[in-house]
Amino acid sequence: MPAIAGAAPAAPAAPTADRRSFLLLAALAAASIGFRLLPLGIDPRAHAALAVGIFMILSWMTQALDHGIAGILGCFLFWMFGIVKFETAFSGFADTSAWFLFGAICFGLMGSKSGLARRLAYLVMRGIGHSYPRLLLGLIVSNFLLTAVVPSGIARVVIMAAIAMGLVEAFGVARGSNIARGMFIILVYQATIFDKMLIAGASSITARGAIEKFGQVNVLWSQWFLAYLPCDLIVMLVAWRLALWLYPPETAGLPGGAEFLRTELRKMGPWSSLELKTAALMLIAIALWITDFIHHIPAPMIGLGIGLAAIIPGIGVLDSRDVKTINFLPIFFVAAAVSLSNVLVQTKALDVITGALFEWMKPHITGTWASTMVLYWSAFLYHIVIGNEIAMLSTSLPILMTYAREHGINPLALGMIWTFGAGPKVFIYESAVLVVGYSYGYFSNKDMLKVGAILSIVTALILLLLVPLYWPLIGIGR
Repeated sequence: MPAIAGAAPAAPAAPTADRRSFLLLAALAAASIGFRLLPLGIDPRAHAALAVGIFMILSWMTQALDHGIAGILGCFLFWMFGIVKFETAFSGFADTSAWFLFGAICFGLMGSKSGLARRLAYLVMRGIGHSYPRLLLGLIVSNFLLTAVVPSGIARVVIMAAIAMGLVEAFGVARGSNIARGMFIILVYQATIFDKMLIAGASSITARGAIEKFGQVNVLWSQWFLAYLPCDLIVMLVAWRLALWLYPPETAGLPGGAEFLRTELRKMGPWSSLELKTAALMLIAIALWITDFIHHIPAPMIGLGIGLAAIIPGIGVLDSRDVKTINFLPIFFVAAAVSLSNVLVQTKALDVITGALFEWMKPHITGTWASTMVLYWSAFLYHIVIGNEIAMLSTSLPILMTYAREHGINPLALGMIWTFGAGPKVFIYESAVLVVGYSYGYFSNKDMLKVGAILSIVTALILLLLVPLYWPLIGIGR
């Protein structure tokens, strides 16, 4: 169509999302190639592995591609450029971490499909009370209890958000009210740290695998649970009081009181066969995890085994259609992150990173008290830079585990502190769980920064007491 005389020239069309992604990928590839061309004087194979690793991590940080796709692309590049053989480039797909996550996803599907998760949350809240402070505490406790039943932080946020939105509506307040903000910010934030205190979410599963493989120690589900149980209880109480302090409720009690909760439970009807099957399978899994110090069945074997049992006709509650709804890209992402670690180890590239990343930390990893704070805050700051828990843990834990073994330090203790340091967050981009929770529109970045900063300091102080005083009592010494 011809231009109209005298009209101002049309503004150039804004680049499409695909074009922006392509340009971003091109920039990341250029940065990776530029790094490869730097005269660093290191082994060429290690140099190439680091270049591809930088491309993968930058892709995860910038979200130029889905994390799973970027991970597979990186594995392919390791193989295509002859940096390592295929079985090493894709070795993470034969690691227990990725398949443990598959089992955890099946748990989440069981809990949501059967309705068991919602029923448990309502039962807990009904038992605690119907005033706002009591309901908030009920939400917090339910969120924690669901961690073992629904190991996915995102899945728990979705489940708990549905309940919280119903409560906001029942209170008759707006999205920006203190009641709404207080409930949502605490629920979402806690979902990101509870799965570090249990071997449940993708990050703690990834950490467990790295600690066992590179630290050459056995990681028991029960020992991990006991190590953080005091922290769980204290954090729940502190978060509860913090929400009431920062966001004092406009209304003290729920209109309708306990009747609202009874009505919701009546709507769900009696326990269904799906709920009973789900409860039985999950109780078996939890019982086996808690008693793993007796039978020594690996936690991934239990998780994957129960997850697969849930798909067997007549035994479980899932079918092939449910499995087809699973998004396998997060599983690919975990597998790719483990593959990256394995490639960096085999090519000796980790030795290069060790010198650059941990050299300044070494003089400070001495006494238990100093080591705890150095490791915690280093992981906290490192996570802000990397921006992704799995990428941060999978690339840094092998280095830390190697250092621990070489200097006679307990790899389990150091690995658990480092993993926990990745839990507290102050920015939305640091966790997909936070991004999902933020998308509901009930809290702001300022809320996240304020609550995250306070709870990060609180958890650091708790850990400072647990590591030297409590952990040795359960067999986790220095």
